[in-house]
Amino acid sequence: MPTPTHDWHARATELSIDGRCFIDGKRVHARSGAVFDNHSPIQGQWLAEIERCGPADVDAAVSAARRAFEDGRWSHVSPMGRKRVLARFADLIRSHQEELALLETLDMGKPIQYALSVDVGGTARCMQWYAEAIDKIYGEIAPTPRNGLALIQREPIGVVGCIVPWNYPMIMAAWKIAPALAAGNSVVLKPSEKSPLTALRLADLALEAGLPPGVLNVVPGFGAEAGEALALHNDVDVLGFTGSTRTGRRMLDYASRSNLKHVYNELGGKSALIVFEDFADLSRAASTAAASLFFNQGQSCNAPSRVLVHRSVADAFIEQVAAEAAKYPPADPLLADTVMGAVVDEAQLNTVLGYIQQGRAEGARCVAGGQRARAESGGFYVEPTVFDQVTNRMAIAREEIFGPVMSVIRFATEAEAIAIANDSPYGLQASVWTDNLNRAHRTARALRAGTVHVNQYDEDDITVPFGGYKQSGNGRDKSLHAFDKVTELKTTWIRVDEA
Repeated sequence: MPTPTHDWHARATELSIDGRCFIDGKRVHARSGAVFDNHSPIQGQWLAEIERCGPADVDAAVSAARRAFEDGRWSHVSPMGRKRVLARFADLIRSHQEELALLETLDMGKPIQYALSVDVGGTARCMQWYAEAIDKIYGEIAPTPRNGLALIQREPIGVVGCIVPWNYPMIMAAWKIAPALAAGNSVVLKPSEKSPLTALRLADLALEAGLPPGVLNVVPGFGAEAGEALALHNDVDVLGFTGSTRTGRRMLDYASRSNLKHVYNELGGKSALIVFEDFADLSRAASTAAASLFFNQGQSCNAPSRVLVHRSVADAFIEQVAAEAAKYPPADPLLADTVMGAVVDEAQLNTVLGYIQQGRAEGARCVAGGQRARAESGGFYVEPTVFDQVTNRMAIAREEIFGPVMSVIRFATEAEAIAIANDSPYGLQASVWTDNLNRAHRTARALRAGTVHVNQYDEDDITVPFGGYKQSGNGRDKSLHAFDKVTELKTTWIRVDEA
């Protein structure tokens, strides 16, 4: 969608931000009275006080969710009835698109044009899609002897806990809550303390759409307080977490220490984009690699941060991708034509700059960027950065940076490229660029990744599953496969006697 030609800074001053948590259909204060300050990474300005939820608030939210589930106010509603409510929810997201986009941009620094087109658009599309999917999920009848009938049905699992990250706060929340609500569950959502604003506003809109009180609850706060309490709660039936691999391990530990709740982790990535020497349009490969990595300031778990290039075309590729990086100058995210905004906060800024310094120290050659930008603004900006002469042993090639830093690794053979790509603890996405159809199929099969792209990157849709191999997580978000996480399979045997 085209970005409206507003003075977004003026619109920002008119916003009234409510930082209270959302429990049992009401905006309420944290039980402890604690709050924390929410600042924008655009200029470092203060935005709002946010309730600092802790174990008592999480317990109240889970209790409300459990009551809502057990009394059937949502879980017993017909598929058609749930469909109507979620469709209205999607419509309300669209009708509040500018408010939601502005909140998202202020909260985590992404360009307003993408907050509108990608984040709000994707959130509404997700909610609409699961609304339409509800009454198209069928049970099964197993083959049995004549004296028996075995029915296999999906039932809502109960109370679903969701913990989502700061890089795509609204879309990630939708990916978690839409299938959970569609299946008839109740939800407790814990957004990141770095970007809680749109999750809280979505809860208001869900209530307005007709979702009964208690079915969706939102508890902002810190991971060690609200997040840990949610993961340890004995009345949460399943936990969906998106975040770092380190924290994902803790989620599994919390489940083992509590009620052995199901845990589905969508974790980190260090995705490899492989450019073979037979791919004719090198400029398209370079522009796509840059666009896919530098989008959202490099703060995407599936970003192609390792670019593997055949040594015979590597010099030409480096020259072209460095030129592409110059097309993503960090700028004010509230300007309609900005394509690269701010990283989420000062801590993330320092993390990214630290990796850039480490890359130089380990012998990689910085051919573009590599510096902080727009420091005078008071915000947190990093130049799009490209490193050449990277080896797969370097930290910038092995660790998830979550910033606009590309590591170019040269290879000599197809087998070497596959080995380098798979030599990672992660396996979220990968990409293969070749004009040889056999090589495309052969390489795609060999790559250990949840999604493999051929001659493109970042093509995506709600209809396909998202998730990874190895330490990139387990389970899948999006598509009909997401219902696997939020439903239980029940088999009912019925005896059929002969007349």
